[in-house]
Amino acid sequence: MRLKIHVWFISLFLIVLSCKQNPAALQRIEGKQIPVNSKIVGDSSIATLIVPYRAQLKDKMNRVLAYSPTDLYKERNQLETNIGNFMADLCYEQGNKVFHKKTNKNIDFVLLNFGGIRAGIPKGEVTTRNAYELMPFENSMVVVELSYEKVQDLLTYLVKSGTAHPISKQLRISIKNKKIVSALLNGKEFDKNRSYNVLTSDYLQHGGDRMNFFKNPVHIENLDYKIRTAIIDELEQIDTINAIEDGRVKHHSKPGKKRK
Repeated sequence: MRLKIHVWFISLFLIVLSCKQNPAALQRIEGKQIPVNSKIVGDSSIATLIVPYRAQLKDKMNRVLAYSPTDLYKERNQLETNIGNFMADLCYEQGNKVFHKKTNKNIDFVLLNFGGIRAGIPKGEVTTRNAYELMPFENSMVVVELSYEKVQDLLTYLVKSGTAHPISKQLRISIKNKKIVSALLNGKEFDKNRSYNVLTSDYLQHGGDRMNFFKNPVHIENLDYKIRTAIIDELEQIDTINAIEDGRVKHHSKPGKKRK
């Protein structure tokens, strides 16, 4: 009996030793392509299960929130668009309510990005679906406190980009020969001795669209408020969208030349 036990232990030791000397290795990977087409039969039980949820979602997305008397779209060859103004102004109105409640301060102005506007709003009834199409991302609002120098970097960026990045109506910029002629906040020049609270998205605050001036601010306040939610809140509170190009970004062309 003792001999059998010794033999068993020796055999086990040899197996373990063999595994250590020859570790298992992947020899081959096999796969096959499964085409996704009309031949695939759906699971009827699952289809039946999601019917009520699909109906609820459809009702929610088709809910009318407001009315737009005109088409709202962005144009890449412009420095200002009606939909960009609409986006920036509503973010100021809705975001400032949250910011003021948290800090007892006010936002100075808003800067978003042209690429963040993912769809237009056609003339007519505006639904929840339009809000999701306009802002399909989960971007949230943040307010960054920028020094005077950082604000100047921001203004320089806007001029050099030549793109209609949305800014709120509190900020007015005049440009000539790719240089700033004037930049006014609520009709006044920026003060070198103070900082400014600028609302933007968390994506841009982290340097998205190369807006690096938003990094390392004096202070940052996360509002925990999604931009899409702000759009829906704004639409629910108004009856008709009033979005126009009001000259918040002016471009002075050279005499005899027209800007396309």
